[in-house]
Amino acid sequence: MANHLPHHPLFTTRVEFLPTDERVSLSYQRARLLMHTYNLSASDVQVCSPKYWAMMTDPIMSLDTAMFTILAAHVGLTIGTLSRHLHKRPDLRPLVNRLLRFDTVGIYLLTERGHGLDAFNIETTATKTPEGFIINTPREEACKFMPASTPSFGIPKVALVMARLMIDSEDRGPRFFIVPVCNEHEMFEGVESIRLGARPGTCPLDFSITRFNHVHVPFSALVSSNIYDHSLPASPLEKWWDEVWRIPLGTLAVTAPWISSIKAAAFIAGRYSMHRSLVGKGANPIPIITFRTQQWPIAHATAVGLVMSNWFPIVTKHSAEKSLDHRVRHGIAVIVKTTVCRHFQRCVPEVAERCGAQGTFEHNYVARIENDGKGVIIAEGDVLTLCIRLFSELLLQRYKMPLPDPSESLLARHAASILEENTSLLNSLHGGHRSESFNSLILPQAELAVEAMGHALAYSAGLKSGLPKPILDVYECAVIRRDPAWYSENAGLTRILQRIREDEAITSTLPHLDTYLNNLAIEEYVSAPIVSDEAWKEYHEAMPVFTGNAIPINDQVQAML
Repeated sequence: MANHLPHHPLFTTRVEFLPTDERVSLSYQRARLLMHTYNLSASDVQVCSPKYWAMMTDPIMSLDTAMFTILAAHVGLTIGTLSRHLHKRPDLRPLVNRLLRFDTVGIYLLTERGHGLDAFNIETTATKTPEGFIINTPREEACKFMPASTPSFGIPKVALVMARLMIDSEDRGPRFFIVPVCNEHEMFEGVESIRLGARPGTCPLDFSITRFNHVHVPFSALVSSNIYDHSLPASPLEKWWDEVWRIPLGTLAVTAPWISSIKAAAFIAGRYSMHRSLVGKGANPIPIITFRTQQWPIAHATAVGLVMSNWFPIVTKHSAEKSLDHRVRHGIAVIVKTTVCRHFQRCVPEVAERCGAQGTFEHNYVARIENDGKGVIIAEGDVLTLCIRLFSELLLQRYKMPLPDPSESLLARHAASILEENTSLLNSLHGGHRSESFNSLILPQAELAVEAMGHALAYSAGLKSGLPKPILDVYECAVIRRDPAWYSENAGLTRILQRIREDEAITSTLPHLDTYLNNLAIEEYVSAPIVSDEAWKEYHEAMPVFTGNAIPINDQVQAML
């Protein structure tokens, strides 16, 4: 269905030659192309059908992070939130149809500048009147941060705005309201969009601060199957989680492009290292892939790319099971996001450095995607905060994650041990999980523990899928590097034995490296000219050339005694 996308003119345009706003405009055009290509239905989005996941995991998403940011909020959050109300709210169908056609862009205004992740305590209000509701931002700290709300790119926008429902001065809790933001040319009355500065080295987008000045909306703006239910929830926090039910799915979805990015970085560095050569003492040039210091980063990124891309579709299928506890479903999403994001942060900078000076330029992809990757750490929930919440609930045994048996692998044993170790530590603390000791001793281990679970699950999936042993061996060695002390203390792997284990894994990988790079199935999406001399020469011809006819003036310089 989407095989033509890498060759479409919108994706073959060299963005590094474009001004900022032309790049932003291009990202919106690309987003529309994706929506038309996949032609999703509201049901596809609501149930996260295979068609939905096919779009969200399309490698093309990794080429333009701004485009993906637009689509993640537009499809996963906005259409997703509205989709479950359509059976009782047919009046929402025209809006959802416009969103599905990308005639209107949907944005998700949840967090506020002064509250950040503490989104339950937002201050924006929706005050009931005889005619509907008045949406208002009471102070600067309550401005919505940072979805792209400007009218600068010729497309109408509508927002799902999280606001506190106020009836007769009583706070009935946070609810979503549908608020038109702008038409093709300007903001709607009472809505202000303040464009934020650029995020350096990334795909640009019109990120904004959005403010509402007594904006009137009808009763039908309330996002609910029953627009007349304004009652105070028995549990406001549970009701809030029900309102933001798409966030856990978004936590999983935003991870997908970064798997493709790891694969692209591995492929680019691998191909570059195979043709880039040094002239040594002999007559023949030596490819830099010959050196172990070049081999490890590339083998590492390749192994991670193959293991993660094998694991992710298994997880999306498992998370769709209706029998699964919603807390476990969110926990799986947190584990996947944490594991992929931290792998990304270790793999991509390492291979970028091994590409030398050429790796620092945008046209070779790796440096830009490294910067773009910083944004996903906080998208759909900050990784560390998510880990703290999940790890705390697991230690308190409120639910369990479906982890591999410790006997299956060294990584599974590690994950089980870390969880058991911290459970014992918690039981020994005076004051339990509300003590200062819990804050200082256990919370700093949350991310390591959640990552360990992800490593064990991904490795287990690789074993069951029959991934090549050299790939699994390199992956295992990379994971051991995350917590070498544990493996030394509990598995008898001293530092030198860990190095020997790595050496054996790399040695077994190298004869098949070319095959493994092809197995990444990413070449069609790679346009970095660094991958071959032929690609570089073609790119060289496309770059701006400065020439002239000026003649230098030779000024005579005399020595002064």
